[in-house]
Amino acid sequence: MQPHAESKELTIERIFSSPSLSGDSMRALRFSPDGQQLTYLKGREDDASHYDLWSYNLASEKHQRLVNADDVFAGEEVLSDEEKARRERLRLSGSGIVSYQWSAQSDALLFPLAGDVYYYSLATGEARQITNTDAFETDAKLSPQGRYVSYIREQNLYVYSLETGKEQAITSSGADTIKYGMAEFVAQEEIDRMTGYWWSPNEQKIALTRVDESPVDIAVRSEIYADHIDMIEQRYPFAGTPNVNVDLGVVDLDFSGEKNLEASIEWLGLDELGDGYLARVKWLKDGERFSYQWQSRNQQTLDLHIVDANKQTDQVILTETSDSWVNLNDDLYFLNDNKHFIWGSERSGYKHLYLYRVDGGLIRQLTSGDWQVDELAAIDENTGVFYFTGREKSPLELHLYRNQLNTTSPATPSRITEQEGMHHIQFAADASSYVDTFESFKQPPQISLNGPTGKRLTWLKQNAIDEQHPLKPFWRDWLYPEFGTLEAEDGQTLYYQLTKPADFDSSKKYPVMVYVYGGPGAQVVTKGWGNYLVQYMAQQGYVVFSVDNRGSFNRGKAFEAPLYKNMGTPEIADQIRGVEFLRTLDYIDPERIGIHGHSYGGYMTLMAMFKAPEYFAAGVSGAPVTDWALYDTHYTERYMGMPQQGDAYQKASVFPYTDGLAGDLMIYHGMADDNVLFTHSTKLYKQLQDNAQPFQMMNYPGKKHSLNGKNTQIHRYQLIANFFQQTLK
Repeated sequence: MQPHAESKELTIERIFSSPSLSGDSMRALRFSPDGQQLTYLKGREDDASHYDLWSYNLASEKHQRLVNADDVFAGEEVLSDEEKARRERLRLSGSGIVSYQWSAQSDALLFPLAGDVYYYSLATGEARQITNTDAFETDAKLSPQGRYVSYIREQNLYVYSLETGKEQAITSSGADTIKYGMAEFVAQEEIDRMTGYWWSPNEQKIALTRVDESPVDIAVRSEIYADHIDMIEQRYPFAGTPNVNVDLGVVDLDFSGEKNLEASIEWLGLDELGDGYLARVKWLKDGERFSYQWQSRNQQTLDLHIVDANKQTDQVILTETSDSWVNLNDDLYFLNDNKHFIWGSERSGYKHLYLYRVDGGLIRQLTSGDWQVDELAAIDENTGVFYFTGREKSPLELHLYRNQLNTTSPATPSRITEQEGMHHIQFAADASSYVDTFESFKQPPQISLNGPTGKRLTWLKQNAIDEQHPLKPFWRDWLYPEFGTLEAEDGQTLYYQLTKPADFDSSKKYPVMVYVYGGPGAQVVTKGWGNYLVQYMAQQGYVVFSVDNRGSFNRGKAFEAPLYKNMGTPEIADQIRGVEFLRTLDYIDPERIGIHGHSYGGYMTLMAMFKAPEYFAAGVSGAPVTDWALYDTHYTERYMGMPQQGDAYQKASVFPYTDGLAGDLMIYHGMADDNVLFTHSTKLYKQLQDNAQPFQMMNYPGKKHSLNGKNTQIHRYQLIANFFQQTLK
């Protein structure tokens, strides 16, 4: 493909500059509860990471900015440590308005900004400041009927009446190691539970947690910044050590001010359930009963409890078990009749949906097959139709399907979406329409509004690569991946993608960058839009290759389970299988194959360089786990068991294999990382230095695990590209 005269060279600086190459973003896109509007966060033209709140009116088909973040707060936003950690767990980046919530009446929106909480009225077009304190309010919510605002301040839960303007403390004794209404570290980072309190639908009760962090060991770590070092005492639950004590209670709300609400909380006494995790909490529609999911410490058992808040009864109605681990999901939906619910389970080997009675009786399986349901998307209870996204067509694609609730056996679902790629779906509350955020390896994300049968009603963002699109100057030289399959040693199918370099000539020999993640809960090889580092490296003359090894996600439990108590072995075997395939290609130089990944991908890079040096000549390892005993309980024990049980942790650590290093290695890490602690890398630095083994390092002062920041990301990409240029080209 010959470059067009107007083509520009893709640079790393341009990848991270505004406007975004992917086109305008519509972040946090949501229907109003009445289905009449769609709201979203949009970055500025001159600063794509600074967000304002926008709206699209379905009737008038008009976009308008509702809230200019600078009109509410124009100064520099200084986040509290708690908010920094919360945003890191939510993977929220940027500034301005980064999250928001609709009122149930569709007449207002709530959003946090600069440590305070604001209530925006659509009628007045003004943002009302709810809190104005030196403390930092987090996890702000509108109550289900829109009469109250709740939030956490200094480890206690508060409720504010929008009618009277008065604030009521639900708890007051939260301090030091005691936290009310808050999610602990592993709940946020690993369990995907970001809150610790839940309103009843009728606003009469709140279920909330009490977390006691005192059993958790204190890890003293340094957060190294450019001009100072902070010594942080963080209660970090290393694998095999105690977790927090967590209890769940319910309080009847009384805003008269005459009642000590904290003293009236009815606690369930979760300590009686043994060592484990509070995974999920959800109210039934009647507002009198709520559910919670309790996961055993070894994560091989998950119990669904129903609590009657009036009768104070607690009953286990359903139990999931596994010989390896039970994956958590969010597919619990209570029907309006308060007698039935839909439940997601992997008991068949693949995640599917099941219909139950509230007493725990199974009525029927709703979906089936050797493919994965992603999530329940919507239910139209009037017509008995439910919608879900899944991988029935291909593990590399995500599509929307519909099916009937009242069939006597799992019927063949009807696929609604057709275009090859990834369809991310969000329905209106009444299931009368949905938004499809679609992307493919040839199309950056485009957003359409559709009827329930899939008919497109309008484009919200067509994102066509026209003359005005930011990608247009680079489009003629854009490179697309090829997809294929390999066979693992146990016969399972591995999917790969391969991007050939610019001006490809089959008679030449090319270097390779293997881009890897490799860990559970993630998938690299899909027919989605892709990764700009992959594109850049291919345009620089590399073949870029990825294979999703066993242990990665969306392929069922048999594909995940080989890494149980065996991390670092089947994954590397499959990556080697990928390199063996590359060596069969005439245009690959087998002596110039490098590997790069971040986080679990950083761990994979190290294991590849140490355990398979004959396959990989160079590697860049980002923020790697090096010793699983240094990582947290919930994630590590899920896959590895307890460190006191056998030698699995030692075999999965990188340290027994460092003598195998023969190629060129670069390691980088954020020096304030509170997820994969900087200790992982410094411990490895020490061993490599003690062994007199050469390697390179790059450490980022003040940066956490995601290494956020435009210039930091530019530096990181340049570091990777320059290292491979020096070692492979």
